[in-house]
Amino acid sequence: MLKGLGGLGDMAKMMKAAQEMQGKVGELQERLDTITVVGESGAGLVKATATAKGVLTGLDIDPSIFQPTEKEVVEDLILAAIKDAQARAQERSQREMEEITQGLGLPADFKMPF
Repeated sequence: MLKGLGGLGDMAKMMKAAQEMQGKVGELQERLDTITVVGESGAGLVKATATAKGVLTGLDIDPSIFQPTEKEVVEDLILAAIKDAQARAQERSQREMEEITQGLGLPADFKMPF
């Protein structure tokens, strides 16, 4: 298509690849809203569900931990489950992005801006 124009052919290929990448990232952003992860604490007594973007969507607490004298323990378990869910969401998001960028020749540790 652009033969004889020197480096412009390469530039056109790069622009096309960038547009494809932008489309794939947009699709991934939408998909991350539907992927869920579950974080746990207290050997599964508290479970927090989040999207792969880290948005908390659910909390499941085993009723056996509701003892008035254990209020601080329950609070700690809830926070630990939420942090675990958010960490798993970050890992999942990164894994999904790595699948997209794998064929583009980007460095393995390349981080996208989201």
